[in-house]
Amino acid sequence: MKKIVALALAAVMMLALAACGGSKTDVVLATGGTSGTYYAVGNALATTIGEKLKNSNLTVTDSGASKANVQLITAGDAKMALLQSDVLNYAHNGTGGEKMFEGAPEGKALWVAGIYFETIQVIANKSITDISQLKGKTVCVGDVGSGTALNSEQVLAAYGLSFDDINVYYGSFADGCEALKNGQVDAAITTAGAPTSAITDLSTTYDFNLLPVSDEAFAFLNANYPFLVKDVCAAGTYSCVTEDVPCAAVKAVLVASEDLSEDVVYEITKTMFENLGDLTNAHAKFGYLSADSALDGSFDVHPGAAKYYKEIGVM
Repeated sequence: MKKIVALALAAVMMLALAACGGSKTDVVLATGGTSGTYYAVGNALATTIGEKLKNSNLTVTDSGASKANVQLITAGDAKMALLQSDVLNYAHNGTGGEKMFEGAPEGKALWVAGIYFETIQVIANKSITDISQLKGKTVCVGDVGSGTALNSEQVLAAYGLSFDDINVYYGSFADGCEALKNGQVDAAITTAGAPTSAITDLSTTYDFNLLPVSDEAFAFLNANYPFLVKDVCAAGTYSCVTEDVPCAAVKAVLVASEDLSEDVVYEITKTMFENLGDLTNAHAKFGYLSADSALDGSFDVHPGAAKYYKEIGVM
């Protein structure tokens, strides 16, 4: 009898261990190109908190960034993502400039936390000192359908320009920097946290101008695209930037699929905020993350994230 009881207890323990080991949810976090800030931030998040999660296995994949990430979540190919706050808004409304999202809204991506500002950085060869001078020039505006491409249209519009007034060159952040260095383009536009690795790498071998956004242009942007905010790219952000440069910016948002369970998102959100020190050591952009401001500009917050914010009294 003792032997039977012992075997039964062992079987129960084995089943319990198996259940614990096999119950984790696989969570793919879509980021951006490998040379961009999203990819670095996503990897810092997964590496820092991954082993602390009991309910999920968090892994990172590179992607075409904001619009592509919305589509990956809608298709079920990713469960979480980093993307621009303006693109998330477009996805939920089925709109966006030149119809970024046509037809039915793609609202499966829900807000978890706004992490940091993404600066719209317009870099150009040394002969160009003002955005208005981009007329007739070849400009890398980001990947096709990306948030950067949409922001490029918006910033150009503030100077009375459109894609019809430039020679459009589509490419990743790294593509744009390489093309600028090689003289294939006159300027390149990047929407990403500054400093952006692709631009930092460029600055080690190529001297460029970071073009400022004028007060008049900001007035236009504020009236037509209120989600664009004023930011400053500080002197020294890149070796060839010797003065503070006013730029426009959006917010980088961590989102989760509506299909991802409340428990999983709650744990990821809670673990993220409880390890901000380690996260900031892993990537400086987490130094801008605060529970008090993570919901600024938010809409359609994931129930798991909402549970955490209510628990700490900020929602």
